Amino acid sequence: MRAEAFDAVLLDMDGTLVDTEGLWWRATAAVAETLGRPLGPSDVPHVLGRTTRDTAAHLLAGRPGVEEVAARLTEAFAGHVGSGVTLVPGARELLSALSASAVPTALVSASPRRIVDLVLPRLGHAFDLVIADGDTARGKPSPDPYLEAARRLGVAPARCVAVEDSPTGIAAARAAGCHVVRVGPSGLPALDEIRATLRRAS
Repeated sequence: MRAEAFDAVLLDMDGTLVDTEGLWWRATAAVAETLGRPLGPSDVPHVLGRTTRDTAAHLLAGRPGVEEVAARLTEAFAGHVGSGVTLVPGARELLSALSASAVPTALVSASPRRIVDLVLPRLGHAFDLVIADGDTARGKPSPDPYLEAARRLGVAPARCVAVEDSPTGIAAARAAGCHVVRVGPSGLPALDEIRATLRRAS
């Protein structure tokens, strides 16, 4: 993909635009405690970047009650998010640059629509499209959310840049055929940095 030729930028939300992964972990830990199974390092890949239903299934380990536990996870997470979220460094600047350059954008999140709706007003950006958990049959790390975003925007996945932070999200975007830009330790790259990265990769 030539740096000047991408047709859309698809952005993850939790951990990418807003610093909510710690809130999600705390919400999950609280629910897990009521189930009698404390969280540990081995749970990270099954919690961060995953849908509430996938996380619930992991916590239950084959036991029934996935939908009920998923609802409890959403409720606990919403309580944390509703108290306020912090934008990841560089998020506002990147979103402003994308708007100024008229680049189509989609928010592609593993969070439920209820959580996304709490966060959207704080981003101050008019996304062309929002994909939340439940909008596709499978969530990340399946490519379905990114494929659906590209389909609805009317662009080829190979001409999309996906901005992600977690291994789960990166796997989903790559499986969809998107070019992936990862959030760094200092935050989100500037739009010019994304273009330079693509230029070096082409």
